[in-house]
Amino acid sequence: MEKILRKATKMIPELSYLSYERRLQRLELISLEQRRLRRQLIESFKYLNDLNNVTLKELFERNSNVRTRNNGQNLLLRNFKTSQAMIFFPVKIAATWNQLLENIVSAGAENTFKNCLDEFWITNPPVLHRNNSMSLIP
Repeated sequence: MEKILRKATKMIPELSYLSYERRLQRLELISLEQRRLRRQLIESFKYLNDLNNVTLKELFERNSNVRTRNNGQNLLLRNFKTSQAMIFFPVKIAATWNQLLENIVSAGAENTFKNCLDEFWITNPPVLHRNNSMSLIP
């Protein structure tokens, strides 16, 4: 799917000389990876605020041992011996969630969370790493 989006944006003559990221910016689009991350963060918000019929302990564990500044809702980052565990949803999303600002994670409603996240990403777009993980800080 990402290849199709790359090709489609390259077909626009005025933008064909730009990099893929710049073409997306000019068209005010986000990559499919960023859309996927956004959806995962929204689902995390719903889980953490009891908006889904799943208990928190089944998916996430809050980190209560944080002594530095944080967003007030840090998730525990677990260590695993296999790389397969890193694709498990709560493991993949915890580091990115912990980088969000407090006003985003403490939003009162799902739509407020979405709007705050989108505004935050205008100035702090997520960065895709080679290992397919994503972070907000390069």
